[in-house]
Amino acid sequence: MSRTLRLFQLMQALRQGSGPHTAAGLGDEMGVSARSIHRDIATLREMGAIIDGEAGYGFTLIEDNALPPMGFRDTELEALVLGLREVQQIGDPDLVEAAGEALRKLQGRLPPRQSHRLRHSVLSAYRFKRPEPPSISVADLREATWDELEVAFDYVDAKAATTTRQVKPLGLVYFDHSTMLISWCLLRQDVRVFRLDRMSQLQITEQSFRPHRVAMLRDALTKIRAEKQALQDSAASKTAEPRKSLD
Repeated sequence: MSRTLRLFQLMQALRQGSGPHTAAGLGDEMGVSARSIHRDIATLREMGAIIDGEAGYGFTLIEDNALPPMGFRDTELEALVLGLREVQQIGDPDLVEAAGEALRKLQGRLPPRQSHRLRHSVLSAYRFKRPEPPSISVADLREATWDELEVAFDYVDAKAATTTRQVKPLGLVYFDHSTMLISWCLLRQDVRVFRLDRMSQLQITEQSFRPHRVAMLRDALTKIRAEKQALQDSAASKTAEPRKSLD
């Protein structure tokens, strides 16, 4: 196989799935050594592809310079509008402003017919009760999560007990009445979920855990789903009483 063809196939492999893709796995798929994959990744980066990751962890294609810009189908546009308007309802001030700016940019760059469709969309979102704004800076927490930097904060749990935590922030989840941080807690040495409105005294440390966030978040979500399923199965088994024979 020529190297040009191998580079093309490597890009195709990186486009599949969310990653990260290990060099060993890519090498097995393409019939070459992991060392060759590392060299090819370096070449693709020199050619302009933005690939995150490193040896021993895996690689994820962030931006593909070989693909053309994409337009939107009408239904895709409606989905984007609905999503951005939902952000305006539940997001922190920075996200609310960003959602409005994104809508204006979309409107200014779409063909006239779709711009009119966006301006007069039939879909909207409204919340009668919005989450209480947390006392910490959500923007700083998001930035630390993207930068893969550990954060420290004081936390008050549901029993009013206060602890100081240092965690690896993995992702934020917006629920109806609160926003949750999914993280790896250094105190508990396990996945933990924290409500932002119960956090205070947020500090961004200089302790990096790059480039492990994507894989850690995937594992954390798998663990959370498994625990939720176990609770549901347990509740179902308790309510399912054996039927008694009728005389």
